[in-house]
Amino acid sequence: MITKGTQGYGAEADRLAHEYESLPSEDVFRDVLHLIPGKPGRVLDIGAGTGRDAAAFAVRGHAVTAVEPTPELLAHARRLHAGAGIAWLDDTLPDLAAVQGTFDLVTLVAVFMHLDAGERPRAMRRLAGLLEPAGVALLTLRHGPTPQGRHMFDIPDEETVAHAAGAGLSVVHRSTWNDLLGRPGVSWTTLALTPAEAP
Repeated sequence: MITKGTQGYGAEADRLAHEYESLPSEDVFRDVLHLIPGKPGRVLDIGAGTGRDAAAFAVRGHAVTAVEPTPELLAHARRLHAGAGIAWLDDTLPDLAAVQGTFDLVTLVAVFMHLDAGERPRAMRRLAGLLEPAGVALLTLRHGPTPQGRHMFDIPDEETVAHAAGAGLSVVHRSTWNDLLGRPGVSWTTLALTPAEAP
């Protein structure tokens, strides 16, 4: 599914696949590992890339649906993690029309930054509708210079927090961390969101 947010990724898919797979999923989620359900449940990985995180969740016994709109990355994911029992979908935010049901965990690693100002509140409302009442969404925001040829935005944390509140989600965790690939000037924020009425 070709969208503005995927531009530039297909041409670099081979390099990116090596990059993505070089980072352990546990390192990406190290600040929020305690929020990942220990009991097997339903997991949705939005913008799954090469399927690195989806595969890590599947190993934990979760039923995983992985969404990736870049055909070249999706092909790598299917090859690298064949047999992992992951359901692969070609779909994208803000609508995720092909995704059905609700989930105990939804992840958006390096995804929200590709949505423009008009798409972000819609995407957050869609995200809220995908969560089980006690579910959690783990979302990362990229800060720093935009690579040439990418449709990408440095979104202020507080804007995303406000969109979450407007969609009925509460922030239960926020942390910042340096880029794991060592890219100059790049840092990240991780937000964990739950339905506001969650226990």
